[in-house]
Amino acid sequence: DPDWASSTLGVFICLSCSGIHRNIPSISKVKSLKMDHWDDAQVQFLAKHGNAVTKAKYEAHIPIYYYQPTYNDCQVLREQWIRAKYERKEFTEPGKQLPYSDGVKEGILWKRGRDNGQFLPRKFLLSEREGCLKYFTKQDAKEPKINVKIDVINATFQPEKIGNPNGLQITYLKDNKTRNIFVYHESGKEVVDWFNAIRSVQFHYLKVAFPIASDNEIKNRLTRNFLKEGYMEKTGPKQREAFKKRWFTLDHRRLMYFKDPLDAFAKGEVFVGSRENGYSVQKGLPSGTQGNFSWHYGITIVTPDREYLFTCETESDQLEWIKAFTSVINQAMTPQEYASKCLDAFFFPS
Repeated sequence: DPDWASSTLGVFICLSCSGIHRNIPSISKVKSLKMDHWDDAQVQFLAKHGNAVTKAKYEAHIPIYYYQPTYNDCQVLREQWIRAKYERKEFTEPGKQLPYSDGVKEGILWKRGRDNGQFLPRKFLLSEREGCLKYFTKQDAKEPKINVKIDVINATFQPEKIGNPNGLQITYLKDNKTRNIFVYHESGKEVVDWFNAIRSVQFHYLKVAFPIASDNEIKNRLTRNFLKEGYMEKTGPKQREAFKKRWFTLDHRRLMYFKDPLDAFAKGEVFVGSRENGYSVQKGLPSGTQGNFSWHYGITIVTPDREYLFTCETESDQLEWIKAFTSVINQAMTPQEYASKCLDAFFFPS
């Protein structure tokens, strides 16, 4: 519903992005298509330009790895995308040097402490040559606190979970378990530059690792948003224990649960395979379920080994989770996912 337009750029925009355009008055003058008066010159300007023509100009040379947000993405991603296009004109010239494209990035990010929950400044170093991301507890430290290979890293914006509009969640695999790091930067531009720098380094790493893969195939393997997150109740493997409220994250075929959304490690993980391999999702709980639960919208995940029982607070939550599980289960498993299932020690304790 693009009910707004920029009379200076000649593009139609939606309500959620019109506010961002309005905050850049030197670049964009925003008017309502229905409520504001448009003179003939402004109408002719829109007719001459429009979204396709303007896109061809301002998005002519976007790096393949650069994340292009949609109206569904968070504010900081959308704002920096708009500013990168129209204010900084980052994509109008071929070969332009960009702050996330030179294969190395170093700087300070505020990182949440794993145990005390306090955000403290930490030095981070991203290196394409070394193929890793490091962070140091002190500015002059010679040895990093962590040194993570770039191919096991994911990054996704989590402003609501972290409680900061520029909050970024970085995850990586450690001993076949997912480790979470929560960071932010005061500057929206800086945190989005970090995000795209990670994608840039990953892209060039994977180009070497998979030389016959197309650019689009590699692009699809870069950072990803979680399919679904939220609270559910769960019971243990005997299905007689009381249901406990936990925070769940569905990261493609990896379902994890946490006592707190900002926990560094999951309390448990389970692999969600495909329908051809005996996985399914069912609405409701098996008859005779004995565990006490306070939420009454049940979900049963059937695997070759056991059934996993969950309850949701509302019917809409239940339907959203079922939709997310179904989308995963309906996809055929790749050879890499078969290997992951065999190698990883997935666990789901009570």
